[in-house]
Amino acid sequence: MTQGIQFRNSVNHMVDRAAQFIDMESGVMDAIKDCNAVLEVRFPVKINGKIQVFEGWRAVHSTHRMPSKGGIRYSSSVDQDEVEALAALMTYKCAIVDVPFGGSKGGVCLNPIDYSRDQLQQITRRFTKELATRGFLSPSKNVPAPDMGTGEREMAWMADTYKNLFPDDINYVACVTGKPVAHGGIRGRKEATGRGVQYVIREFFRHEDDVKTANLKSGLAGQRIIVQGLGNVGYHAAQFLSTEDGANIIAVIERDGVVTNENGLNIEDLHQHIIQTGGVKDFAGGQYHEDGPAALEMECDILIPAALEGVIHIDNADKVKAKLIVEAANGPINYEADLILMNKGVFILPDALVNAGGVVVSYFEWIRNLSHVRFGRIERRFDENRGVNIVHAMESMIGKPVPDAIKSEIVKGADEFDLVRSGLDDTMRLAYQEIKRVKDSTESLNDFRTACYLVALKKIYRTYEDVGVF
Repeated sequence: MTQGIQFRNSVNHMVDRAAQFIDMESGVMDAIKDCNAVLEVRFPVKINGKIQVFEGWRAVHSTHRMPSKGGIRYSSSVDQDEVEALAALMTYKCAIVDVPFGGSKGGVCLNPIDYSRDQLQQITRRFTKELATRGFLSPSKNVPAPDMGTGEREMAWMADTYKNLFPDDINYVACVTGKPVAHGGIRGRKEATGRGVQYVIREFFRHEDDVKTANLKSGLAGQRIIVQGLGNVGYHAAQFLSTEDGANIIAVIERDGVVTNENGLNIEDLHQHIIQTGGVKDFAGGQYHEDGPAALEMECDILIPAALEGVIHIDNADKVKAKLIVEAANGPINYEADLILMNKGVFILPDALVNAGGVVVSYFEWIRNLSHVRFGRIERRFDENRGVNIVHAMESMIGKPVPDAIKSEIVKGADEFDLVRSGLDDTMRLAYQEIKRVKDSTESLNDFRTACYLVALKKIYRTYEDVGVF
């Protein structure tokens, strides 16, 4: 983080704020907040005939649930502080959405665009070996997933490397999640985080008192939204909100600037433009401005920071005009900025809830891999046959055929994709409702972020207490 306090300290300050609402001794809080272990490795890889040494980390924040879970990112800015902060966030995030994982995170310091596909495969396989041989990668202990700079391809390489290292592990495919569907992945994982963002925003608009507190009009349709970062999370969130919910994406901020259109941007066209050109400049469907960060201060209803941590900080927080901020990225608002925004009355839906969709669907993928059967395979045709019988019963009672549109919905058996979406929607809605209950029922607790961490702390403490750690 370039502005204000370090990312790790920022997370700890937010946790400390929640700790004031729970009777817990300081030593217990320290045990919950501290990272259990951090692996730092340096490993050589021959690149273009020359040996290059790479630095990587894997932090395990908590093992109160097993395995520990969290992504692997490739970035030239990744360091130990960032990895530890993200691992801590994963612990709290998993507790909030009732996913039985501890928190972990990893990264390699490199810019992936500087390397070819074959070079990235060499780097990934070597890093995987470093993790696996030191006990920081396995289906039962530590399960990575994609993060910034990595994706399905890297996860497939990691799983294959682990399989070759441990050929007797029948559950080897569960050593990572976010894999290609053909190699043990699950449909819906790629867009899961963005879809989770959409589900949380939808749930927010189901609670009129929260909408009123944020000074927004009812309903998602027509809401003016700014999205910062059109990567995997930002793209899917913006696409779903605009095409399915009628929201108006008036600006998208990227590394090379911002493109705006008060009538709404076509997100798919912009996404393709970014793929082809590497940025938003010269996009025909909007007006380009070079100063992207300044667009965080534009008038809008909803601001969705969906890229890096610390983009809203002490220097710009007071200038932010959004009524609702939805943290699709990890740590986009640092602690100092959070205090400023709270004092301004800005309603914030925090990252520990909003971007948990990825780990929720990763959990579905992991249990699918351990069960060795895809969801819906056993019961889908049974459900379809039951639906057919219901249609026949209806037709016999009403004396005429059921319309085809209604019939198709009744007889349809849920496939894996349907079940993943249903489970994700249910998880995000229930998590929002639990956090809201805690916020509304706790005296002097007025913000969702503190309520989020309070929910997480209570669950983590209870787990440790139940097994006799405390």
